[in-house]
Amino acid sequence: MNQDKNGSVIIGLMGIGLDAYWPQFPGLKDRLEGYQRQISRKIGLLEGIEILDVGIVDNPARARQVGTLFRQKHVDLIFLYITTYALSSTVLPVAQEAGAPIVVLNIQPVAAIDYEKFNELGDRGVMTGEWLAHCQACCVPEIASVFHRSNIPFSLVTGYLQDPKTWESLEEWVQAARVRKGMRENRMGVLGHYYCGMLDVYTDMTAQVAAFGGHIELLEMDELSQIRKQVGKKEIERKMQEFYAQFDVISACDSEELLRAARTSVALDTLVQRHRLGSLAYYYEGQPGNEHEDIITSVIAGNTLLTGSHVPVAGECEIKNVQAMKILDLLNAGGSFSEFYAMDFKDDVVLLGHDGPAHFAIAEGRVKLVPLPVYHGKPGKGLSIQMTVKHGPVTVLSVCERGGKVFLLVAEGESVPGPTLQIGNTNSRYRFSISAREFIDRWSMEGPSHHCAVGVGHVGKIIEKLGFLCGLEVRKVC
Repeated sequence: MNQDKNGSVIIGLMGIGLDAYWPQFPGLKDRLEGYQRQISRKIGLLEGIEILDVGIVDNPARARQVGTLFRQKHVDLIFLYITTYALSSTVLPVAQEAGAPIVVLNIQPVAAIDYEKFNELGDRGVMTGEWLAHCQACCVPEIASVFHRSNIPFSLVTGYLQDPKTWESLEEWVQAARVRKGMRENRMGVLGHYYCGMLDVYTDMTAQVAAFGGHIELLEMDELSQIRKQVGKKEIERKMQEFYAQFDVISACDSEELLRAARTSVALDTLVQRHRLGSLAYYYEGQPGNEHEDIITSVIAGNTLLTGSHVPVAGECEIKNVQAMKILDLLNAGGSFSEFYAMDFKDDVVLLGHDGPAHFAIAEGRVKLVPLPVYHGKPGKGLSIQMTVKHGPVTVLSVCERGGKVFLLVAEGESVPGPTLQIGNTNSRYRFSISAREFIDRWSMEGPSHHCAVGVGHVGKIIEKLGFLCGLEVRKVC
């Protein structure tokens, strides 16, 4: 069940130049258009991308037309490629009209001019044309000055066409634009209410929609209960097969508990499909022995299947954290619900995990489905998930609120082997470039909620770019 097929990300690619040059230097424009085609082709190879390449814009009138076109086509990101020196009056109208984030591409055709060959050309007119083909950096300060003075946010990529770092940066920008689009189109469900007393978890839902876009659908437990009553025997049998395919179901799991969890999982799938949800935050308790308690004590297996299938689910109604989980999932990094469990000063690692649903797609080995005699701090008992996040590089992400503003808190580290707590929760050991002691201090001093999302791989650079696209501050701990 993948809720992320929301159409292509549209990248507007616009080259800039100066129309006065073309009659002075025959062949220069054709050459520069060739460089732009290289950029267009390479970006176009990325999955889920549509390129709107308008060629080289070389005068203010054409610039305003292009800005209007970009707005009409709803481009998600503009790459403004400096082909040679261009007047800032060719740039500002695009920014004013388009209404999309802008990244200025200061990309030379080569790493350095061949000075000896250049100086042997002899004809200073020809030499000037050759220089202008490498003159990308010339107007970067001019463009930056005008954007700053016009209060237009922008970012910058500097490099050359054969430079792997240049293409890596462009791909990161495209990935960030893809995440931004995914968040803007995401429908988050909120089922139940907050865990009472977790003041750090409470959030301003309006601030979340203002920051990321999307829609928040408030769901009723009674609707889930009604769906669950209509679940048939064959649906339960298919879900049981899915449990055994995706989980290592240990023999201690009671058959009645498995059936109860399977029925609830089918109902959750229907709820997600009915409301077209791309993420879900939930918590409920109910009264002992009533139907809602029966539901809420049997959701962990089904919510784990949803989380591993691109519908991240956060317990304790942690809306901010399911936003972080969704960001990491859109980056194909996973995004598993976590909190600090303990510190191991001997091995200099931090243990993080959580009860409830996990991201089975980023597990080290198979995820275990195990019985718990009690859900600590919560009603009832039932099945739970035990897993460790895949060993290797990881990114920890938290969506935070302070003073009415949303910001992103990120750290990169590594999931490392070693002993963990086998208590029917997710549990992993993480090492960072700073000591465990310093990590806890620096992370906590930023004031996040006690939950965070963990994804595989180092994606901090993309998250920083996402912050720019969303107009959010990004604070990196390490």
